[in-house]
This record gives sequence, C-alpha cells and structure tokens, in this order.
Amino acid sequence: MEAERVTVPDVETAAGRLEGHARETPVLTCGTLDDLAGKRLYFKCENLQKSGSFKFRGAYNAISRLVSSTNQNPPPVVTHSSGNHACALALAAHQLDVTAHVVMPRTAPQCKKETVRGYGGKVIECTPTEQARVETMERISAQEGAVYISSSQHPDVIAGQGTMGLELLRQVPDLDAVITPVGGGGMLAGVSLVMKSLNPHVRVYGAEPELANDAATSLAQGERCPLSYYPETIADGLRINMGPVAWPYIRDNVDDIICVTEEEIKNAMTLIWQRMKLVVEPSGVVGVAAALSDSFKAREEAAKNVAVILSGGNLDLLKLPDLLSMSEHV
Repeated sequence: MEAERVTVPDVETAAGRLEGHARETPVLTCGTLDDLAGKRLYFKCENLQKSGSFKFRGAYNAISRLVSSTNQNPPPVVTHSSGNHACALALAAHQLDVTAHVVMPRTAPQCKKETVRGYGGKVIECTPTEQARVETMERISAQEGAVYISSSQHPDVIAGQGTMGLELLRQVPDLDAVITPVGGGGMLAGVSLVMKSLNPHVRVYGAEPELANDAATSLAQGERCPLSYYPETIADGLRINMGPVAWPYIRDNVDDIICVTEEEIKNAMTLIWQRMKLVVEPSGVVGVAAALSDSFKAREEAAKNVAVILSGGNLDLLKLPDLLSMSEHV
C-alpha cells in the first residue's frame, strides 16, 4: 500500500516554514550553454543553498515540523548518509536546537565528517555497507529515542524539496521543461508534483548516470527496479536507488528519465566551472549533461525555456586534482 501522498498545500506550508531560514536560490543563465543546448537554459543554483545543497530544504522542513508537533522537548533525530543529507540534517538540527546523530561510513570524506561535527552533529562511523549503515542507525534510534529522517523517503523531506518547484514557477516565465538529477528521488518527486499540479504543460525530466540507471529502467517498465549492486560513477551522490516512497510521484508525474555517460558528466562539470564560475559537484551537473545531450534535444525540439537544477556544490577538494585530470581528456 502506498503511503499517504504529499500535496501542493503541504509544499506551500513547507515554503512558509523555510521562509527566512532557507535561501530562495538564484536562477542564472549562460549564453555559451544556451548555444550548446539550442535552448534558453535557466540554472537553479542549489549549490548556493545553506549547507551547500538542496537537501537543507527537506531536512529543515522535516525537523521543523517535528519540533512543532511536540509539546515537550523535541526528540533527537538520526539519519545515515555519507554526504549532503548528513550536512543538511546537522545544520537544520543545530538551527532548531535538536540533537542530530549522523551515521557515516568510515570511508566518507573527512571534510564532510568535519562539516557535520562543525554544525553540532554527532558522527557515528560504521563499516561502508548499506546493511551496516541501516543497522547502526536503528541501534542509535533505539538507544537515543531518535526519530529517523530519511534523505529522500520522508514525506516532509519531499514537501521541502518541492519548494524548488514553487520558486521556479515564479522565477522563470513561460517554462517549458525542467530537469533535476535523481538518486533517491525526493527532489524529483517534490518538484514533479508541483509542476504537474500547478502548470501541467511543463515537461518534467529526471537525469541520472547510465551506470546508475534504476530510475530510467523503472519508468520504462512501470515498476520500481532497484539495482542489486552499488554502481561506480563519478556522480557519487546518485549511486543510491530510487526509493519506494518517491517512486509513485515519479511514476505518475515524470515525462522521462535522461541517462548520461561519465564523459558527458565530466564535460558538463568543466563547462559549469569554466563558463559560469560556479562550484558544482559531479552529481549536481548531471541535469546539465542531460540538457546538452542529443537524447534530450530530440525529445524537446520545440522547447525554448528549460530549467536545470544544480543540486549541490559540496565538492571534496582533496579529489579536485583527480576530477581536473579526468576533465582534461573530455
């Protein structure tokens, strides 16, 4: 049985909670990228969001609602994440005076562990497997009485991510299509709900690496088809399978999923760095790679105005030489 669906009023309520706490991120343009795409591209810069990614929207909305629903001191929260959700949850919890426990694999970048600790989050390290992460999270939840906040499968998280859709409809006139990266699916679920509810002529696309193509396979087959292995892609934030809570929104509201190669991701990253002077991580540019792909151009020959969400900018600087070396060969 499907969980109770998030609605547009839920997203609008989330926008009210986020006002004054999350940033209404800017939309930027770039003539060079317009020429390459053959369309007017509008880049929604969630790399400039607090904590460095769109994840702050969902994390803040979920914890804020938890706080408002308790008459006494709110319980602590817990999650498992190796990246942007870990940082976002720790910052949101700090701002709302809630204790955050974050389970992170030992192999997670040290800079992200330090960021979580800097925001006041308590880092619990575990073996770098999905099973170990979940088991450690469940143990901490039981020990501390902590509420689990999923990175993409919590309804309040989906509602928070949907606020990007509300902003885009205000910021970009005559929008024809929107492209968002898809990993767990919370962002695509929330944005697609808003678009198809408020302006159904807008086409909604997900973008993911060919090496992590579970969302595309699922949409093509009409049922969720998670990968049985952990894919190796430069877009490390998109290695996770699309989750069961996000899937019905994507199934019902998304027009298609565009898959892109590793070379296309590297090329998009180089263009964003060089032409727009923006720090965007590999996962954050997958939508750009999709917008520039022949596959998208063939689907959207008539589209003039296309929004692309740059989902995050938490680049591990220790890996920067390797990424630059990769990009030199594009």
